[in-house]
Amino acid sequence: MAHNWNPEGWKNFEARHLPHYEDAGELKAAEETLAAYPPLVFAGEARALKAELAGVAEGRGFLLQGGDCAESFAEFHPNNIRDTFRVLLQMAVVLTFASKQPVVKVGRMAGQFAKPRSAPTETKGDVTLPSYFGDNINGIDFDPVARRNDPMRMVKAYSQAAATLNLLRAFAGGGYANLRQVHQWTLDFMGRTPWAEKFGQMADRIGEALDFMEACGVNPQTLPQLEKTSFYTSHEGLLLPYEQALTRQDSLTGDWYATSAHMLWIGDRTRFDGSAHIEFARGIGNPLGMKCGPSLDPDELLRLLDTLNPAREAGRITLISRFGHNKVEEGLPALLRAVKREGHPIVWSCDPMHGNVIKSDSGYKTRPFDRILSEVKSFFAVHRAEGAHAGGIHIEMTGQDVTECVGGAVAITDDTLGDRYHTHCDPRLNAAQSIELAFLLAEMINQESAEHQADAA
Repeated sequence: MAHNWNPEGWKNFEARHLPHYEDAGELKAAEETLAAYPPLVFAGEARALKAELAGVAEGRGFLLQGGDCAESFAEFHPNNIRDTFRVLLQMAVVLTFASKQPVVKVGRMAGQFAKPRSAPTETKGDVTLPSYFGDNINGIDFDPVARRNDPMRMVKAYSQAAATLNLLRAFAGGGYANLRQVHQWTLDFMGRTPWAEKFGQMADRIGEALDFMEACGVNPQTLPQLEKTSFYTSHEGLLLPYEQALTRQDSLTGDWYATSAHMLWIGDRTRFDGSAHIEFARGIGNPLGMKCGPSLDPDELLRLLDTLNPAREAGRITLISRFGHNKVEEGLPALLRAVKREGHPIVWSCDPMHGNVIKSDSGYKTRPFDRILSEVKSFFAVHRAEGAHAGGIHIEMTGQDVTECVGGAVAITDDTLGDRYHTHCDPRLNAAQSIELAFLLAEMINQESAEHQADAA
């Protein structure tokens, strides 16, 4: 357990990007309601994820983390949850088949509501209102009622997260993830992409392998992993009143755990010395992620790691790089070298989304697929050069047939961005682009593996 820590201690530190609630009594009532609710996840599940991530940190696996930029109340629907889960399954199968290594599956789901904003308020004409902070804080419509920071939205977010987790657990353990169903995971609109055909060919090979294994007596009855999978949830631990209210002390170990998700991460804007978010995170036993960008100095990173993981526990920390496609080779090596020199066991993951946002000619915020791919390639290249394991990918994606990121084999153009631009915040990869990225990632993993084997020889 962390020393001199309690769930409320973050209030004595600098808390950036938190909403201002006008009614303190209403906030207290919402917090007390959440504190009386059951946990969404359990300490044992968080420890299981940490154990899997420890394998990734040691070079024996890959972390696939993906999901919505910001979940919304309006788009809450079981089909949307199913389709995102299904695409993540497809990506995981592609990566597992290519790398012959386990893929740890973590969704940006069941809690990814709150978003940091550049300014606390937004002005249109003569009207100034609170900025949109995410559906668990206020509404996206620009009017005084919707934009009021309402603490009871946290209670609604809890209910949506609980329902989402219930469905995800059913999908993961109830047979939907059965590898015999791999052909049926392809979404209908994927049929018109070249990657659907490639996935179908891979599915045929998996089916042949399963036929051989079954002839040898290996089937779901003898090996349950063939029909179920482990699936974890994560979100940015931004809204500290919500996180504190859902923090529980484990009855087995006495350690504190955030029970809102299996894994929480700290964003680029709340990652600094003296941060309330760092103070909160240091005391919980969950695996933690931390975004690393061009503004992060190696010495500052080491201080933060010493605070968050003084015991150097493997699987505890995932560093998520988000530099932008043209800044990776300049900024990432110094961080890699500092971490390696100090002996911190780290999962290094690549977020190729947040540093590659542009405004299109048509006025939409978008992310060019070629820039996303370029950042991933640079991430792998830097790790190969530094003798480190490129251990994961962190993407904003959806199973819906959206048109938000330009490029890819589906050839979304600036002219077609407006066709199905549905995001509440940042642009997401659609299903076809996500599968395309998975196949390209598989090639990079194979190259990394081949080079490691050559070096060992």
